[in-house]
Order: sequence, then C-alpha cells, then structure tokens
Amino acid sequence: MIKSLSRFALKYGIIPHAHHLLRAYFSLINIKAVNEDIALHRLQSGQKMIAAIWHQRIFIVIGYARKYGAYTPSVMISQSRDGEMIAKIYSRINFRPVRGSSTRGGKEALAAMVEDLKYNQFAVHVLDGPGGPKGIIKPGLIVMAQLSGVPIVPFYISVNKAWVLNSWDRTLIPKPFSTIVARWDDPIAVPKDLDHIAFENLRKQIELRMQENQNRLDQEQGWTSSLLL
Repeated sequence: MIKSLSRFALKYGIIPHAHHLLRAYFSLINIKAVNEDIALHRLQSGQKMIAAIWHQRIFIVIGYARKYGAYTPSVMISQSRDGEMIAKIYSRINFRPVRGSSTRGGKEALAAMVEDLKYNQFAVHVLDGPGGPKGIIKPGLIVMAQLSGVPIVPFYISVNKAWVLNSWDRTLIPKPFSTIVARWDDPIAVPKDLDHIAFENLRKQIELRMQENQNRLDQEQGWTSSLLL
C-alpha cells in the first residue's frame, strides 16, 4: 500500500496537495503532549538534542512534528522511493531530510548528520529503519551521539485508534477523531570513549528502555498487546 501510494504521489506530483490533505486530516485528530518541556526547554535555551523515534510511528508523528519546524531539524531518510515521498512531506513542515540509511548511503548520511549538528541544534533519528528488525536500535544512533557529543532524547508517540498496515514495521495510521499522545523522555548522554562491550551494553539499555516505555504508552491508549515487538 505504502509503495503504491508513493509511486502514485511522485509520478503525478501530488505531494503539495498531499501536504494540505494531511493538515486537514490531522485537524480531525486530538493531539496531547506529555513532558514536552524537556524538549522545548533544551531548544529554547539553545541546547542540542537527537530525538529518537521508532519507524512504526513516522506517520502518526506528522501532525505533532509541525510545531518543531521552527527549529529546522535534520532527519535521516532512506534513499528508497518510499523515502522520497516521506522526505518531500517532511520538507513541507520545515524538516531537513538527509538521504541515506543503514542499507544505502548510511555512512555518508551519518557523517552528514554529525556535521550538521556542529551548526544546528536538533536532529531526529529513526531507530530501526528503513527495514528493521522492528524494535531493534541500530548502532547509528549511538555513533551519532558519540561523535557529535549531543544527547539522545527518546520520544514516544501512540494513538488510541489506528489502522495497522501490513508492512514490515506494522505502520500505524491514526483514525479520524482519535487521540494521539506524544511523550518525551529524559536526555541520555553518550560517552565518547566506549569499548565494544560498553557500546553494546549502552545500546541494549537504551533499546530496552525505549521498548518498555513505548509499550507502556501503548497500553495506556488501550492496546492490549504490544504493537512494537
């Protein structure tokens, strides 16, 4: 479904219209934020951060992400056709796509993200994209934080009513008149000097923390089983 939609959108140049349709669509959805001061205080005081989010949630976050367009965050998006559509949509809300992924152009894109954080304060990283495994944090997040010296701020988002697509990550599409809840976590500083064991231990600690907190938020929204795992 997503691949067919992206081909159609790119072929007929409907992204600008899709952007307006998405704005109208998300106006039908209630959005609540929890612990938002964690992110806003950092950004408003000139501090830097890397927001970390699961790939499964990259659609439902669009309506909430608009308010952060003023900070022009960079975001790594895959070089696939689907990624092209997502990049164009996020560009419309003032995000700056950096094209690449763990499977294509990853090293170059990661280096570009690290370089970008020297001059800009906000980056967004999709933890388990572009092709999974779902719910597994890839090493790029830790490397980006190490090389840039910028802390990771985990971000969770859930919705009480959604369609679940038959994609590798079970992408969530919020239903009209549903409620989205976005929750920020405390920053995590990553030491520059980590041996292989310490690196992997930290990666697993962050992964477990984000899995548990995401599942907890999903359960609060009425999902009886885990959508993430």
